Amino acid sequence: MNPSSPSPVLEVNNIEVIYNKTVQALRGLSLAVPRGQIVALLGSNGAGKSTALKAISRLLELEDGALQAGRIAFDGQDTAALAPQQLVRRGLSHVMEGRRIFEDLTVEDNLVASTYALSGRAGAPKPDFDLVYEYFPRLHERRKGLAGYLSGGEQQMLAIGRALIAQPTLMLLDEPSLGLSPKLTEDIFAIIARINAERGTSMLLVEQNATVALAVAHSGYIMENGKIVIDGSAERLANDPDVREFYLGTGGSGEAKSFKDIKHYKRRKRWLS
Repeated sequence: MNPSSPSPVLEVNNIEVIYNKTVQALRGLSLAVPRGQIVALLGSNGAGKSTALKAISRLLELEDGALQAGRIAFDGQDTAALAPQQLVRRGLSHVMEGRRIFEDLTVEDNLVASTYALSGRAGAPKPDFDLVYEYFPRLHERRKGLAGYLSGGEQQMLAIGRALIAQPTLMLLDEPSLGLSPKLTEDIFAIIARINAERGTSMLLVEQNATVALAVAHSGYIMENGKIVIDGSAERLANDPDVREFYLGTGGSGEAKSFKDIKHYKRRKRWLS
């Protein structure tokens, strides 16, 4: 790590994850999230991105997964002995793919339910609902309505708002643009960037839309088959010809590419150099 770069709030060192005691999902994965920065974790479907987030937030056991090797440290502490709820109370919030809100509760009650994350935290601030409503005014308008009746974009806002109630040091965001229109995606990512800039919240962002992810991230990693194949600053990744071809959908000519017409990255020496 560059001595001048911020210290990492999250360090993942050479981890391996197994599902059902037989299927290896992560193979020696290592990454770091510098304090106060947004790091994008990109890759094709099935690359292991969501598994990496679940390993960090200690949710693997809920899906018959297990961390077989390696070490994960959050805020300088090994997480191996910590339960998921302990990590949340220490300042790690995981916004899972698919939103996972309480549809039968009101918007306001969803936020109230999230205040448990502040209990037991030394010097914890009081829950700040106005903070959430400041970033998501639409939630204030709908606060008395059932969350199940929100639009997809509003539900994503609520999912992020629930994490924000805990005033986390680190947010794990899994596919925040999933199922959203381009306009709503733009709005959501603008708010993500604003939260990072104004509150200094560190973020590890898993996103299929590499273009929008790299637009807000400071740096990024790209995964294939459970391991990192390339990493660097967001600017470097956005301008890398292989990244543009495989993940941004354009070749050197700016012409859209089909994955069927692209050779596998292992055949491209440039990719591995």
